[in-house]
Amino acid sequence: MIILGVDPGSQRTGYGAIETDGRRHVLLEMGVLAPPPRDPLPAKLRFIHQGLSALMARVHPDALAVEDLFHAVNTHSALVLGHVRGVVLLAGAQAGLPVHAFAPATVKAQITGFGRAEKLQVALMVSRLLMLPADIAAGDATDALAVALCRAHQGRLEDAIGSVPVTIRRGRKPA
Repeated sequence: MIILGVDPGSQRTGYGAIETDGRRHVLLEMGVLAPPPRDPLPAKLRFIHQGLSALMARVHPDALAVEDLFHAVNTHSALVLGHVRGVVLLAGAQAGLPVHAFAPATVKAQITGFGRAEKLQVALMVSRLLMLPADIAAGDATDALAVALCRAHQGRLEDAIGSVPVTIRRGRKPA
């Protein structure tokens, strides 16, 4: 299975594609889409959409994994990030991909074991899981790879327990 992970950002949108069998993961491609900083938002969104669409046509992923929105203090920043995330979701939908979203804390917990891990810790674990050089630079591309790895781990768990939905309510025993 090929999973494309994306870390949305209006200045830098990180991406990372991995091939996985659920246990072993191989890096296919990683990088950053960085629109010209002085471009207006609509032009940046077009740049990101075109870049992701070309990437999907080249890599042929089976699934798209995207970092979910987080609670931001700055409303304007959160709104802009929402626009970028919408463009990412649109590119995935146009490619006919199943899209999986993960909260940043979930990605960090899956990759490092700690939901409040720093970028350097995430990059170190990504490099270990993908057998990359230990001095790989922490940034948007490694964050995107962490999202892809999170999806790979989730898929392995789903394979292990089956696709039967399980609901556990607090204070009650599971049926």
